[in-house]
Amino acid sequence: MYKSNPESKLVITAALAGSFPSKKNNPNVPYTPEEFGDEAKRCYDAGAAIAHVHARDPETGYPTHELDLIKAILENIKSKAPDLIINLTTSIGADEQRIAPVQTYKPPLASLNTASMNYAVGNFKTGKVLWGAENIFANTFETILEFAKEMKEVGTKPEMEIYDLGGLYNMLFLNRQEGTFTQPLHLQFVWGVLGGIPFTPKNLVLLLDLIPPDASWSVCGVAKQQFQAGLCAAALGGHIRVGLEDNTRVVTGELAKGSWEQVAWAKRVAEDAGREVAQGEEARKIFHLKKEHVML
Repeated sequence: MYKSNPESKLVITAALAGSFPSKKNNPNVPYTPEEFGDEAKRCYDAGAAIAHVHARDPETGYPTHELDLIKAILENIKSKAPDLIINLTTSIGADEQRIAPVQTYKPPLASLNTASMNYAVGNFKTGKVLWGAENIFANTFETILEFAKEMKEVGTKPEMEIYDLGGLYNMLFLNRQEGTFTQPLHLQFVWGVLGGIPFTPKNLVLLLDLIPPDASWSVCGVAKQQFQAGLCAAALGGHIRVGLEDNTRVVTGELAKGSWEQVAWAKRVAEDAGREVAQGEEARKIFHLKKEHVML
């Protein structure tokens, strides 16, 4: 059973863009390398320790797996916020395209999706699927094991994205294979995706009761569930991810001026829970990361 440590320092991740939000949803969603760099710096100054990066094509705004565009974004982020820890997504493209950025740039963290699932966007008031009615986000055991192997070879820590109980049980099962994952595990509980489970305190406690006692964990959530989950994580010794990837608004319902504004909220929540915010080397120690080793 997870051992709560509400006195420990809290790590904030800023998910800057994601795959779905566009400038039509919020004009502050970054597309260009320069926009990514500027937003990352604002997030770091507000208290973020980690930038979760989904690259965008600067012309179209569409998500991209192109290595040169990813390199330009990483260079801009590191030039403006050199102490910010990079977390790369592995959710764009075919399997070889998804893992190639990790193989190439060797970030300290990268997302590792944990189950195949329906993955959609919907209106929860009407029950209408707005996007992805025929979409399946494929993450087979073969893919998970291959990605874990490649991450271990380059020294990247997997951030296991847990959308439901099935994904968590998948990782607990594979973790029985000695040497599959870097220890201790780090898990990201993702709430409110259509196809996954919603946030409730009961659901969070259920997951926490199952994870290894030495595992670190963080939460993120779609729309208002970002704030609901973040409040509970701060109180229970977890960590918080915010950002325009998951929610284009602030807690008052107004459009966010940027991911940095949500980072500032997360820092206030941490402080209200009696916890300091960790950055730089402190954050690396909490998540058991190697020192920065992005290859540019």
